[in-house]
Amino acid sequence: MHHTAGSVTRSHASQLSVRIQGAGRVFGKGRDRNVALANVDLDISPGEFVSVVGPSGCGKSTLLKMIAGLLTCSEGTISIGGENMDGPRDDIGLMFQTATLFPWRTVYENITLPFQVRRDKTVDRRAKAEEVLELVGLSGLQERYPRQLSGGMQQRVALCRLLVSDPDLMLMDEPFGALDEFTRERLNVELARISDLEGKTTVFVTHNIPEAVFLADKVVAMGTQPGRVLDVIDVGLPRPRETSLFTAPDLTQKVHEVRKVLGLG
Repeated sequence: MHHTAGSVTRSHASQLSVRIQGAGRVFGKGRDRNVALANVDLDISPGEFVSVVGPSGCGKSTLLKMIAGLLTCSEGTISIGGENMDGPRDDIGLMFQTATLFPWRTVYENITLPFQVRRDKTVDRRAKAEEVLELVGLSGLQERYPRQLSGGMQQRVALCRLLVSDPDLMLMDEPFGALDEFTRERLNVELARISDLEGKTTVFVTHNIPEAVFLADKVVAMGTQPGRVLDVIDVGLPRPRETSLFTAPDLTQKVHEVRKVLGLG
């Protein structure tokens, strides 16, 4: 973690570490055998924000699903908070490229779905929903339906649903990939601000190299055939991350560093 004077210090008290050792994943057998991931080693500290970037077919999403416990390792191990991964856990939150909101449910009903699924009656759902809506700048929209919201607002609601159950590890698979550049940049700044406030351990998959660098403490650059880690680049930029950073020489230099590792010159 890198901080400068006056930067945000994130709490790591309840956050989870991730340790990946020699992890691989094979799909199919015989002629149909496909080595999606091979020999991945990666350590993520509690409270760290890690971006994973690389071309299609490098196994980014496969790796994320393995960390989530949705896919098992064909070889090697993944441990979360010191415990070997053997299936999905309540303290891990997932967010995908599409908002996957239920159109017949209001914003409030979509956000509080995790409590309904778990039949958790101990939480003040209304207060919790208001808290996360305020965090992402959507206060007062509880009774709207998804069709009444822009794509960017829908992704903010999906982010609320991720945050509402207070996961110790957040896994995000190209959550802003389908949005226009302006909306994407705004949500990057929003996510960086929330990350500083909440201090969640986060793994963020993206194709977008400036986005990867802007958000992260370190960037995992991946390659193909088989999917593997090429290098881990320490970002080392101060927090909080502001919009002005997108055009700063320090960010541009790091983007070039990641591009070079990915063979993009």
